[in-house]
Amino acid sequence: MLAPPRTIVHREGGVYALERALQRRGFELVAGADEAGRGACAGPLVVGAVVLPPGKRGEIDGLTDSKLLTAATRERLYTEVVARAVAWSVVVIEPGEVDRTGLHVCNLAGMRRALASLSVVPQYVLTDGFPVPGLAAPGLAVWKGDQVAACVAAASIVAKVTRDRIMVDLHSRWPVYGFDEHKGYATPEHSAALKSHGPCSEHRFSYANVAACTDAAELPPAVRRRVRGGTVAVAGVAARTQLVLGENVGMEGGFS
Repeated sequence: MLAPPRTIVHREGGVYALERALQRRGFELVAGADEAGRGACAGPLVVGAVVLPPGKRGEIDGLTDSKLLTAATRERLYTEVVARAVAWSVVVIEPGEVDRTGLHVCNLAGMRRALASLSVVPQYVLTDGFPVPGLAAPGLAVWKGDQVAACVAAASIVAKVTRDRIMVDLHSRWPVYGFDEHKGYATPEHSAALKSHGPCSEHRFSYANVAACTDAAELPPAVRRRVRGGTVAVAGVAARTQLVLGENVGMEGGFS
């Protein structure tokens, strides 16, 4: 039996090249998944999943990594994505769950839940940075996927806008931390507020900078166990298996 022909993803094809290549191979419904808030020490982890329409109907000008966009541009693109997507979903994972089970475990579970919540069943899945096992469809982990795959960029925008809105709402409850400005990330202003006021219930106590501002007796039991075991996160970094789309990428036998 002859092997299927190579699929070439050309760099000059832009953010739609990878999806178009998959669609040419028969994977019409391609889902992208990405998260927001991975590196924050307060607030939820939010995961988005998006399936854009195939062909020209799915092209939205300006899609890229949500972190590279202004807040106003993200809001505009969010409105367009949710209006034009074949399907989209968002999963919100609270800080306490991140503390209990760990950031990377929550991230993988959130991506599985977001993809499973889509109103259509994707035929192929693209994820940002690391593979997600246990999916019903074949998938590919793409390094900087939110900059090179439109559906991942769309998922990034949906997740980021959702999370930013949550953090603005949290600011009304906890104004001393400035959540509306830094969105829970460890800026100098946020660090100073942590030292002055201590953490609130929206902080991730399994993060080293938050744990350092908390009496050991006040740490949640799961976090105390992780502190004793030396597993408190510094910045929530996990190992990634990556496909780097820099120069043109060739894949033997299509995608698997």
